[in-house]
Amino acid sequence: MRQANGEVRVGGPVNNRDVEEARNYHAATKHSYWSVRLGGHFLDWANKPRPHKVYQGLPVIPLPCDVTPPTMVALEAVAAFPSIGTSIRNLAELAQVLFFCGGLTKKKVYPGGEAQYFRAASCTGALYEIEIYAVCGDLPGLPAGVYHFCPADFALRRLREGDLRGALAHATAGDTSISSAPVILVLTAIFWRNAWKYQARAYRHFYWDAGTILANLLATAASAQLASRIVTGFIDARVDHLLGLDNEREASLCLVPIGAGSPASEPWDVQPIAPKTVPLSKREVDYPLITQIRAASMLLSEEEVRAWRSAFASRPSPPLGDQYFSLHPIGREQLPVRTLGETILRRGSTRQFAQLPISFQQLSTILERSCRGIPTDFLGGPSTTLLDTYLIVNSVENLPTGAFYFSPSRQALELLKEGTFRREAGYLCLEQGLGIEASVVVFFLTDLDRILDRYGNRGYGAAQLEAGIVGGKMYLCAYALGLGATGTTFYDDDVTAFFSSHAQGKAALFAVAIGQSARVPGRVKPLRLPIPQKLTVGIRTLS
Repeated sequence: MRQANGEVRVGGPVNNRDVEEARNYHAATKHSYWSVRLGGHFLDWANKPRPHKVYQGLPVIPLPCDVTPPTMVALEAVAAFPSIGTSIRNLAELAQVLFFCGGLTKKKVYPGGEAQYFRAASCTGALYEIEIYAVCGDLPGLPAGVYHFCPADFALRRLREGDLRGALAHATAGDTSISSAPVILVLTAIFWRNAWKYQARAYRHFYWDAGTILANLLATAASAQLASRIVTGFIDARVDHLLGLDNEREASLCLVPIGAGSPASEPWDVQPIAPKTVPLSKREVDYPLITQIRAASMLLSEEEVRAWRSAFASRPSPPLGDQYFSLHPIGREQLPVRTLGETILRRGSTRQFAQLPISFQQLSTILERSCRGIPTDFLGGPSTTLLDTYLIVNSVENLPTGAFYFSPSRQALELLKEGTFRREAGYLCLEQGLGIEASVVVFFLTDLDRILDRYGNRGYGAAQLEAGIVGGKMYLCAYALGLGATGTTFYDDDVTAFFSSHAQGKAALFAVAIGQSARVPGRVKPLRLPIPQKLTVGIRTLS
């Protein structure tokens, strides 16, 4: 696949409707008991990719260092559906959004003095393969242009001058949320940065990790009363071309318009650029499965984009069985008042759970607040989803231990089988103690045949993205309630088998473990606590 004049040439007769590509990719990247033991992969620490994309010789625009933390109650912000709101007004508001979805929030110093920085949203392996670009019109303090956001020095680097939002409107076949937004963020994935550890399975992780960023982003926008929406239907080659991406190594995943009411200019000819970057590592290993599924998922025409936007078809909710438990969330007046800013800065990925129960009200609140819907172009509205949500309950007060199915339309948990399944939960979570220790493990599955029939190969990424977003919302809800959470991988077919016959034929996408955190010596500390009215963002020099 090679980019030329903003279009793409793909070797072989492959397109989004050749859905065997997604089926083959999913099957080839499944974890199983034997694949984990016979894989033979090892981590080449001397060749580990650097965690930041560093452009050379581009104009640098520092972002304001005094960032105001979002003040809305976290559980309210997570549940908001911010498709309507005010327009982004200045560089400071953009800095707030960027910091609380992708900024450096924690630091760990290892013996010997080496420091590792962690970011506002969780990421598989803390490898941070998701990059954020901003395409904007003129803002106070920021001229119109195309910019790359670098968390390391909390700055923007200008790739192009001028108002090029019209190019994104053109790429989305006139999506009105794009054409009217003063700022559009573009999330991309750098293949090698995650594949270094996870090999070809990294393509799944691109969407999980983008999803957790988007969960933070949507909540931060809601707190600031900014309109925001996730757009996944676009002509990939046009967006990649605008950003100057090497599309053999980095891919655009989604667009997020922020704010409303500022019309974009008409699209004009966008000349190629090839900005220089510092190499990620000494050498990169290519995983053809990633480039193949990416190429097979691309939209090549405006007709395909319009078809993508109209592809969703709702499905009737399956009837509940004889034994189910209606959710009992915490009332709005009793919600914990921890703000979104404080929650994001405290959030981490729990490394050890205390094997203590959480309350049914806490679990109900997490499910109800996380599953209210996502403003995006591939779903039909706030009550629609591509996901089927299952749980293993190890220790929840007033709820039997066992396996459950969650019905968002009926706001109830259906008991599929009762029993003690801590050992099974640990095994399904790739034989990790987290599944055994957690109070509950949530598994997101989907009907892959239905998704591919409606959306084509691109629907595979969309389902993974929705799972990552809902999982990211669960992270925030858990920490807002004083609990812990962590995303986890799994043995694919064993998850389906465990929840069958109810889950028969479904594909496992993502999992989140939730519970009370154990106190672990040496736990990573937030950079700055307690939360001040203004957070001074630490700036460090790139090398």
